[in-house]
Amino acid sequence: MHERVSDSVALARRLVQFASLNPPGEEKPCADYLAHLLRQAGLEVETHEFVPGRPSMVARLRGTEHLKPLAFTGHLDVVPLGEKPWSTPPFAGEVRDGRLIGRGSSDMKSGVAAFVTATIAQAKRSKPARGITLVITAGEETGCEGAFHLAKAGALGTAELLIVAEPTSNMPIIAHKGSVRLRITARGKSAHSSMPELGDNAIYKVVEWIGLIKALRFENQSHPLLGHTTAAVTMVFGGQNINSVPDSASFTVDFRTVPSHDHGELVAEIRRLCGDEAGIEIVTDFKGFATAPDHSAIEPLMNVLEDRLGRRPEAVGAPYFTDASALVPGFDHAATVVIGPGEADQCHQTDEFCYVHRIDEAFEIYTALIRRMCE
Repeated sequence: MHERVSDSVALARRLVQFASLNPPGEEKPCADYLAHLLRQAGLEVETHEFVPGRPSMVARLRGTEHLKPLAFTGHLDVVPLGEKPWSTPPFAGEVRDGRLIGRGSSDMKSGVAAFVTATIAQAKRSKPARGITLVITAGEETGCEGAFHLAKAGALGTAELLIVAEPTSNMPIIAHKGSVRLRITARGKSAHSSMPELGDNAIYKVVEWIGLIKALRFENQSHPLLGHTTAAVTMVFGGQNINSVPDSASFTVDFRTVPSHDHGELVAEIRRLCGDEAGIEIVTDFKGFATAPDHSAIEPLMNVLEDRLGRRPEAVGAPYFTDASALVPGFDHAATVVIGPGEADQCHQTDEFCYVHRIDEAFEIYTALIRRMCE
């Protein structure tokens, strides 16, 4: 069952063949396969289930010196296939025209394969001076449940640098936004729609609050790579039938925040804006992160990339969030870079693919980084 894997492309193909769909959350066979592979290579592997049958793992290649380890992270869950037919079986792991095709190929099993094979290669060469920690999670696609569970459980330890192998075409992202999602509810009084004056229309309240949120401009909450905090109303609910004044209505709003924006202060601002009548529920709460472009811990990676590209890579940010929202504070705010072989525009797409040369390239980048930081 656990055949020997010789390179990162072969492992990426094998991982894609596990249909680790979330929902419902079928990461375990894939996680078990990787845990066996890593233990065979001499790593210490701990698994932590945030719910039964949903394991995340922390694997360690111990170093000979008392240095903070280099850490890599990636998730094993993939999103559902969607309604549109695929041109090739989505879990076959087929390579065609220089592309690995399959659900999870870009998001993000190729990244996991690249750092796993780079770490195993180091384990075969020699025991590193600086240790290497691999954090491989479940449940990322539905709210980073596995990563938050590892952080809460104190399973991570410390890190000198955290590499998040999400799809970036192997270019570095040193900051990404956070997210706080709210459900805001209005209560009213029902009445027959022919006599609306006898009721209290909850939809009218929701419409007013949506207008207030739409008008918000977070100009004092900005970041040079990420721009401003933004707000998007995403769902609206209300009414029971066409001839009744609704006594309840609600909507959801997704705030994408810059790392310096305190989420408690943001929620308090929305409470003041909507007033005491508004019922506000925090649905999810994910912090962003930002690593300074001149942070000493990212210098080895930037030097590796400069050697490969012939130029210093541009520092950029991303509007989405990743498991870094949980793992950066879990690793005591370690310097963090998102860099991986997948294509961001392939995430959640029908016929999702990852370029094979990107997988090999990521393996080479991670290997060079390990040698600079750990040997």
